[in-house]
Amino acid sequence: MEDIDRQIVALLAEDGRMSFTDLARETGLSVSAVHQRVRRLQKRGVIRGYSAVLDHEAVGLPLTAFISIKPIDPAAPDDAPEKLAHLQEIEACHSVAGEESYILKVRVASPFALEELLQQIRAAANVSTRTTVVLSTPYEGRPPRI
Repeated sequence: MEDIDRQIVALLAEDGRMSFTDLARETGLSVSAVHQRVRRLQKRGVIRGYSAVLDHEAVGLPLTAFISIKPIDPAAPDDAPEKLAHLQEIEACHSVAGEESYILKVRVASPFALEELLQQIRAAANVSTRTTVVLSTPYEGRPPRI
């Protein structure tokens, strides 16, 4: 990736709503050149989308937790992500090295909702769980250093 593309990606990672005019001003390119580069970055899959950053407490999901899962039967197929994809409370699923197979990041409304979700996860994927509840989040979603 060219340096100018890295600069565009870094600017958009910081502010996904930055206008082509502002991108042009920051990069020294014309608006049409920036527009073409952004379109190319999207087509190549470097920029995969844009999203709103939510205040999870304001939308009724104040409890964040990380749930480590591992299969009860180690010989069972490794299909937990597919079996859990329908659970909307799961924000992210990461395959990890170590004792567990996956770490799930979840957001729920209450401790009771977390308990229900844990039961659903265990039943759907036939896994054991280990849960860490988040007390506070000093920062999250920081743009990468490109």
